[in-house]
Amino acid sequence: MLDVTSSADKWMEILRPYLRDFRRERISFDPKKSALMVIDMQRFFLDPRSHAYLPTASQIIKNVRELLHAYRESSLPVIFTRHALLQNEDPGVMGRWWRDVIREEDAMSSIVEELKPLPDEIVIRKTRYSAFADTDLKQILRNLGVTQLVVTGVMTHLCCETTAREAFVRDFDVFFVIDATATKNEDLHLSSLKTLADGFAIPVKSEEVVAWIKQRK
Repeated sequence: MLDVTSSADKWMEILRPYLRDFRRERISFDPKKSALMVIDMQRFFLDPRSHAYLPTASQIIKNVRELLHAYRESSLPVIFTRHALLQNEDPGVMGRWWRDVIREEDAMSSIVEELKPLPDEIVIRKTRYSAFADTDLKQILRNLGVTQLVVTGVMTHLCCETTAREAFVRDFDVFFVIDATATKNEDLHLSSLKTLADGFAIPVKSEEVVAWIKQRK
């Protein structure tokens, strides 16, 4: 089975040809301008009883929890997304593509207990890959003074990548956490990371983000 956490250093080496030093110099991480996004960490993907269970998603819970702890301890914004359609809501092309829809009333649509949002944290219900599609996410981020997004969750090559790309075209700096995102297999994970590293996001490890937050408290 793919080991997400122990593979992070290897992946960073593979991504090296796509990185540009000047980007790290010009786009420095500023915790006070950032928000942590936790995308679709729902039972649908993380409960072994679900037909859509992703074993690799379970492996990233620890890293996402550490990032959550760092953000909460520093009173920095955390935004969860939860993919769920209302009972009669049209899933559009995603319904035709996957022939599978997560509905609001389905118990598997809930965020896993280990990452349960606090009462005052924002949870955005989404119905497409992108967390920006038909939601108030951009305005919420602007109201919070956020200009940088730290992306975690599932799946790397679908909702996480699409949200990262859309954040980029809306002029947010994107930091994509390579060991706090997961998908079906390493091939899809790496192909997505390569594309993001070249065109849209700075790949980072979860321990880097936690260290940056602690340094700047």
